[in-house]
Amino acid sequence: MIATTMIHVRVDENIKAQAAETLASMGLTVSDAIRVFLTRVVADRERPFAIKAPNASSRAAMAEAGEIIKNRRARFATADSLIDDIEKNSRK
Repeated sequence: MIATTMIHVRVDENIKAQAAETLASMGLTVSDAIRVFLTRVVADRERPFAIKAPNASSRAAMAEAGEIIKNRRARFATADSLIDDIEKNSRK
């Protein structure tokens, strides 16, 4: 029999619930997914997927979203102004 050990991980409960549901649709549990991940790390001696840093455009959008949330102010005053902006930018 193989000796096992427990791993404790803190994660947002919504992420855990969504991950559990998605994994269940694949026939896996969260524990199964963690075992697969760790097995790949050991076998390949690297992360099994790329972790990419956001580019300048993504960082700017994230900063803008943070300001909107902080100031509780929408970027557009009306739905019409939002649609106008979308249509203007879709023609570029």
